[in-house]
Order: sequence, then structure tokens, then C-alpha cells
Amino acid sequence: MKEIINSARVRFPALSRNESFARTLTAGFLMHLEVTPSQLADIKTVVSEAVTNAIVHGYRGEEDKKGEVLLELCFYRNRVLLIRVTDHGRGIENVEKAMEPFYTTDREGERSGMGLPIIRAFCDSVRLVSRPGFTRITMKKKL
Repeated sequence: MKEIINSARVRFPALSRNESFARTLTAGFLMHLEVTPSQLADIKTVVSEAVTNAIVHGYRGEEDKKGEVLLELCFYRNRVLLIRVTDHGRGIENVEKAMEPFYTTDREGERSGMGLPIIRAFCDSVRLVSRPGFTRITMKKKL
């Protein structure tokens, strides 16, 4: 990576209403850059998907534990945006399987299983690391 131009780290409660906060925060972080409306929409979508996954899947059924999500943004001189979302929830049993389209652990059928495939489609690189009590997705997008 090249020199960092700007970065931010924000922790917030793992509440579904904070998904829109994460999207808005990310858009604000990028406002000084020359990003196209299409690039901005893609970035807001991947942040939304990653944060929603952390909240819905990471802490499902564990609201009493008051989980947190960490959102990190880093913009480099070579115009690469790094987005990292971390939670300390349930973890993902099978990361490889989770990256497949339509795979979901949602037993009620409310989730489509397309969050991670969408993230992969909109980013230049995606790295997902998970174990019980820890999940981190790192996404990079060249702007």
C-alpha cells in the first residue's frame, strides 16, 4: 500500500438502525474525493451489506450481550479505499460456503444469501476471516 491520505475508526452498537449511520458516515468520509455517483453507490452498498451481516448474523439472538461493530475506513494516495468491518459475535462456521450465492444461515428465510457475493462483485478484493467470537471482512476498492 501507499501513503495514507485519511482514515477513520468508529465503533457503534450492533443495532440495525446503525446500518444507515455506517452508510452515511462512509459517504461523508468520501465527500472530498472525486468519486462518481456509481462508485459511491457501490461503496455504500458494500458497507451496508457488511455491517448488516455483522449485526444480523454476528449477534443474532444475543442482543443482551450488547455487541459492537467496528468500521474502519482508510484512503491511500494510490486511490485505494480500504473498508474493514469487525464484530465479536457468533462467527462464521464455513467461510468458503458463506461466500457462495444464496447461502444463508437464516432459518426464518428472511435473508437471501447474497450479501457476501454482492460485496465480492463490487470490490476489487475481499478477505473474510472468522472464528467463534470474531469476524472481520476487509474490502478494497480502487477509485
